[in-house]
Amino acid sequence: MIQVEWHEIARKASENARHVMGISGGKDSAALAIYIKENYPDLHEKMEYFFTDTGVELKEVYELLDKLEEYLGKPINRLNSGKDFFHWLKVQDNMLPSSQQRWCTKKMKIQPFEKFVGDDEVISYVGIRSDENREGYVSKKPNIKAIFPFVGDGVVRDDVFRMLEESVGIPEYYKWRSRSGCFFCFFQRQEEWLGLKRNHPKLFEQAVEIENSVSKRSFDWDKGERKDVGQGYTWSQAGPLYEVVKRAEDHEKNNRSFIQQKKNKSWQEVLKDGEDDDPDDQACTMCSL
Repeated sequence: MIQVEWHEIARKASENARHVMGISGGKDSAALAIYIKENYPDLHEKMEYFFTDTGVELKEVYELLDKLEEYLGKPINRLNSGKDFFHWLKVQDNMLPSSQQRWCTKKMKIQPFEKFVGDDEVISYVGIRSDENREGYVSKKPNIKAIFPFVGDGVVRDDVFRMLEESVGIPEYYKWRSRSGCFFCFFQRQEEWLGLKRNHPKLFEQAVEIENSVSKRSFDWDKGERKDVGQGYTWSQAGPLYEVVKRAEDHEKNNRSFIQQKKNKSWQEVLKDGEDDDPDDQACTMCSL
């Protein structure tokens, strides 16, 4: 059986087909945009780059977008749902998004993208690498064809870091966080919530305020059901944010030698020496590519 290369599929699309690539603010999608520009300039010329903006992203994400626009020499279309997060939170009856209820992804990421492309024939370029075991967001709309350049060309994690270091740099939030996306992303680990508190204390306090505003709600993580029990409904399964960061601080104190080893390296070296999240612990697929 003859395997058709991804770029052959892209180049054989009709003249009216739209070529689109979502930029999440993460390392892989940024590297894919750079990779296409440098290696497939004919496809880069056709490309429509876009970013679905929730309005609650980290400032480092916007900084990366500005750098990337300059490097690409093309605009990155800024999409949004037309309403802010707090509108959608109210629509959801003040139920915070979670790994079981990812309404934020649907309302603020996926729907704006599908409105952007409409019923046009679309080739969607997805930034999943060949060394990953996960699925990105693939639309079920029949007019959208997803292709995976990194998978087809054998691009791996080390390649991504090299491309970024030679161009726009590694996104600054990776100093303390393993994912792009909203500042209150519920997939954050304990140490990442602590990182938010230290690097963006006002945003951390805002996340606490949002958590407190829905304190009359609780969530049964085993049953995947909301309960009106008057207990705190939290961003993290591990409990309220102040308890989460306290445990992270205690963990640091009890592991000083390991923390010191990390401090002896640059944050870029620490990031490259680490590993990606497990497939079951990855952020929303539309956010983290």
